[in-house]
Amino acid sequence: MSRVVIWLLSLNLLFASDATIDVKKSADLIPSIAVEDGSINYRHKISKRFQKILTSDLAVLAQFNVRKTYQKNIFSSDNPHKENEDMNYVVRYRLKQSNQGIMICDYKIIDAKKQETLLEDHVKVMQNDLYVFAAHKIAYDLNKYFGFPDVKWMKQRVVFARYISPRNSDIVISDYSLTYQKLIIRGGLNIFPKWADAKQHAFYYTVVGEKPTLYRYNMTTGKHKKIISSSGMLVCSDVSKDYKQLLLTMAPDDQPDIYLYDVKSDDATRLTKYQGIDVGGQFLDDGKRFAFVSERLGYPNIFAKGIENNEVEQLVYYGKNNNSCSTYRNYIVYTSRETNNAFSQNSFNLHMVSTQTEYVRHLTSTGVNQFPKFSDDGDAIIFIKHYKRQSALGIIRLKQNKSYLFPLKVGKIQSLDW
Repeated sequence: MSRVVIWLLSLNLLFASDATIDVKKSADLIPSIAVEDGSINYRHKISKRFQKILTSDLAVLAQFNVRKTYQKNIFSSDNPHKENEDMNYVVRYRLKQSNQGIMICDYKIIDAKKQETLLEDHVKVMQNDLYVFAAHKIAYDLNKYFGFPDVKWMKQRVVFARYISPRNSDIVISDYSLTYQKLIIRGGLNIFPKWADAKQHAFYYTVVGEKPTLYRYNMTTGKHKKIISSSGMLVCSDVSKDYKQLLLTMAPDDQPDIYLYDVKSDDATRLTKYQGIDVGGQFLDDGKRFAFVSERLGYPNIFAKGIENNEVEQLVYYGKNNNSCSTYRNYIVYTSRETNNAFSQNSFNLHMVSTQTEYVRHLTSTGVNQFPKFSDDGDAIIFIKHYKRQSALGIIRLKQNKSYLFPLKVGKIQSLDW
């Protein structure tokens, strides 16, 4: 394995008017809400867990003071449970099974003060083990009903690679909270998955073997398609918004550079030619430029370059070891190593900058926080947090100035995408 691959893999282990400005919301100014279970003769364990998931979703929305206690109530009633009479709103659900085996979740939003239903609807789930996505859909609908900023990412699936043992990592599909997990690919070193289409029916991933190879996996057909191979290393670091182009890091001559790969023509064009390490390309400015990590200053830092010109611009001036990044419009979130311990774990934190200002927003303050990724709408950032011998999926709500962690119980997260 080349020194470049070792260098890259070692990194894994370890909007106000301007979204870089901190935003705080007083808990005293936001409405209160509770979740009540209106299910009848449904599996109590699942029904109670559904309440816990939906309560967690409402907390992640960061628009409500959420009561976490569990209560049952009659679904058809507009009266809140007596313990929730002091709430502003109540979300009540009813789980049931159709004759065809489909899980149906009826739900309603109740104004607890006026004791009247504001919204009533239902969600269907074809497989019972996908009930977590029904809870996410209800939280999404409630958020939309109240006119809050869109949280489409809450309904989407996450694809991630998890280390199981040396040279052995799986590709797993999950929801954002890691409550639902489905093993898709196992056996060998499978890393850096990236979604390949808007409907999340396929993803790219790298198999590290004698010669690293990029594959596209179609979850509908279960077929693997070989895309390209390269000596040294091969990683798909970003996919264009129209899914027609990929930014790859390849090192055919043990020299990592950024390449632009055209999905239709199968052509790969070399974009950087620096005699050093250039990795982790991310599309920027509607695909006209790309951000990437380079050692041009003698240490990893974030730069930008045009797709069709050779002009290189330094984007980040804070931090001395900035080794991964993600972009959304004119914003860049990046990882910076902030300690230099020889015999203990170093601290890696996330920071965000804008190409239009010099202000740096600090997003994390402790631990090992790596591989951030903006949501499609720029509302949130997903990242990996390592602590002790465990790793977690982290989410940062930028406008709400809040963060949440969802631990992975088995293995360590190597990389992820949503």
